[in-house]
Amino acid sequence: MKIALVAGEASGDTHGAALMQELQKKISDIIFLGLGGPKMLAATQQHQAGGWRLEAEGFQNQQNISDHKLSLSSNHNYELPTTNSHRKAMNMDNWIDESAVLGLWDVIKKYGYFRKKFSSLLKQLEHEKPEAIILIDYAGFNLRLAKAIRRRKLPIKIIKYISPQVWAWNRRRIPEMARNLDLMICIFPFEEKVYEASGLATSFLGHPLVEKLMALQPKLEREERLLGLFPGSRSREVHHIFPVMAAAAKRVIAENSAIRCEAAAATALHAQEMKAMAAKIGVPITITMGQAHCLMQRATFGLVCSGTATLEAAALGLPYALVYKATPLTAIVARALIKVPYLGIVNILAGRPVVKEFLQGAATPQALAQEVSHFLKHQDAALQLSREVMAVAATLRSEGAYERAAATIAEVLKNI
Repeated sequence: MKIALVAGEASGDTHGAALMQELQKKISDIIFLGLGGPKMLAATQQHQAGGWRLEAEGFQNQQNISDHKLSLSSNHNYELPTTNSHRKAMNMDNWIDESAVLGLWDVIKKYGYFRKKFSSLLKQLEHEKPEAIILIDYAGFNLRLAKAIRRRKLPIKIIKYISPQVWAWNRRRIPEMARNLDLMICIFPFEEKVYEASGLATSFLGHPLVEKLMALQPKLEREERLLGLFPGSRSREVHHIFPVMAAAAKRVIAENSAIRCEAAAATALHAQEMKAMAAKIGVPITITMGQAHCLMQRATFGLVCSGTATLEAAALGLPYALVYKATPLTAIVARALIKVPYLGIVNILAGRPVVKEFLQGAATPQALAQEVSHFLKHQDAALQLSREVMAVAATLRSEGAYERAAATIAEVLKNI
C-alpha cells in the first residue's frame, strides 16, 4: 500500500514521522512518498533498512541498479540490498527549509517555488497512484492540494491530520473541506462538533505533543530568577521578535542583576543570529540549541512566540506571556480574518485570557519587562499561572494519540 504525506513545517514533520512509525505497525506492506522534513525522511530510511523491496519501476534511467545505491537527498546516500531481496524504495522529499514560510508576504515572494512544487506533487500522485494521502496541518497548501486531487478525480482517500484553524478565521471553507476530504483527525476537542455538523467524518484522538510532554519524568526543578526566551522556529519570527525580547530582558536585568536569561534557538544559524542581536543590544543572554523543552522546565517565567511553543510551555507548566509581531501587511490581513478573541490556543481553549498576549505594537520592551518583573517578584502568582496553563493543556491529553490516529487511518483503508 502506498501512502503519500505532506507536511510543510517543523511541527508537522514531527507529527508525520511519528504517525509513519505507527502506520508501519498497522499496515505490514507500506510505502511512503510525498513532502516532509528531516524526521519524516529519517522515518522512511529506518523503514527501508528494516525491509523494503527494491522495485525497478521509476529507476530505469539509473545506469547501474546493481550498485544498490539510491540517493534519497542531496546530502545522503544509503545502501540498498540486491533486487532479489524484495525491498522497495520510496520518494520522500525534504522541503522544510523552503516551505516553512511566515505570513502573506513570504508566500508571495515564493509563489513560483510553491507553484512548481504543487504541480510536481500532483504529477507524482498521478504516476504513483497512492491509496491515500495524509495532509498534515499546513492548510494553505494542503487544502488547495485536496481540491486539486478531487478536481482531477484521482482515486485517493484524502485524510487531514490536524485541523486548519478555519473555525478562527474562515468557517465558510468548512463545506468545501467536507466535499474534498474523507476524514478529519483533530487534536482539539471542540473541533469535532464543528466539522461533523458539515457531514465530514471527524475524530478527536488527543494531542500527541501534550501527551508526550506531560509524561516527561522526572521533571526538572525550576531555577530561581531564570527568564526563558522562546522567539520561534522560523527566521522571520526570530528577526521580528527576539530583539524585542532581548531589549525587555535588558530592562529586567538592569532592575535586578541577579536575573539570568537564557534563550532557545531552533537552529545553529538562529543561535548565531541571536547571539549577534543580544551583543548589539548589550544584554547577557545564554543561547542554547535543541534545549527548548529543558528550558521550559527550568525557567521561572518565559516570553514565548505564538504557535506550538505556547502549548509546549503550558504542558510543561511554564508560566509565560505570549509575544507576536508580524509584518504590517500580514497583521492587517490577520485582523480582517481572525474571528476569535485570542491568538493563543491556551486562551482559546480556556475561553478567557489565562496568559497575557502582547501583539504587534503592544509588544514593546517596556511592556514585556513589566510583565516579566511582576512574575519574577511574585512567586505565588507564577505558581498559580503554572497550575492554570497545565490544567488547560491537560484537557488535550489522550493516551496513545499517534497509535489511535494510525489505527483510525488503517481502518479507513482496510477495504481498499
